[in-house]
Amino acid sequence: MKRRNRTPDTMAISEAELDVLTRDLDELHHDVGMPAMQAAVEKWTDGIRTSRRGFLIGAGAVIGGTVLAACSSSASSPTTTTRAGSTTGTASLTGDLAVAGLAASLENLAVAAYGDVLGAAAAGKLGTVPPAVANFVTTVKAQHTQHAQAWNSAIVAAGHPAVTGPDQALVPTVDKAFAKVTDVTGAAKLALSLEEIAGATYQSAVSAVSAKSSIQVAASIQPVELQHAAILNFVLGQYPVPDAFSPLVGARTLSDVSG
Repeated sequence: MKRRNRTPDTMAISEAELDVLTRDLDELHHDVGMPAMQAAVEKWTDGIRTSRRGFLIGAGAVIGGTVLAACSSSASSPTTTTRAGSTTGTASLTGDLAVAGLAASLENLAVAAYGDVLGAAAAGKLGTVPPAVANFVTTVKAQHTQHAQAWNSAIVAAGHPAVTGPDQALVPTVDKAFAKVTDVTGAAKLALSLEEIAGATYQSAVSAVSAKSSIQVAASIQPVELQHAAILNFVLGQYPVPDAFSPLVGARTLSDVSG
């Protein structure tokens, strides 16, 4: 049977199929992924605040309210995601927070990349862009934004400024690749590479963090990144789950962020 709404020059599946996949992705994200992520983040930040409160009570006996004022100021720092955002503060992060900083910067890079795709599409630089593709990109961009906010919740709760910039080690590579993107297929290939890096990084993060709540945050986000990758593989006409197990190949390392 011939598929309807097929755009063979743009993607390997129909717009209707992509819309269904995007809808299922978003429903699963809100019904399962988000609640699990939010519960883990709340547990993590509660632990951080409890630990900080004990430290500040002791410190306050020595240096008064200065420490409290400084930490309050840091905790109120806004979280924004821009290509020009700051990642310099990640050098001061250690332990699980260092992993959170790396993850936040990687999520910020994905947000910026998907934003660039939407901008290029609006400017007519990607040829014909089906509405279903724009819907998918917008949906995925929003999910990456929520992931970055989750990691930054823990960072800010610990008294550090939010990580608002992208993974600087990957920016030159992504910019160079994006400069060659002229159609939806090229954009999908670039997005797939970012999702695969994210999936590998979260797989690595599960064993790199120590707190149970930190592990739960990483474990609640990774499946979403892999779902993004599966849909992009569909769009490209490739097998949606090429690996039986989530690989570590391409995983980002802390040394590139804090070193």
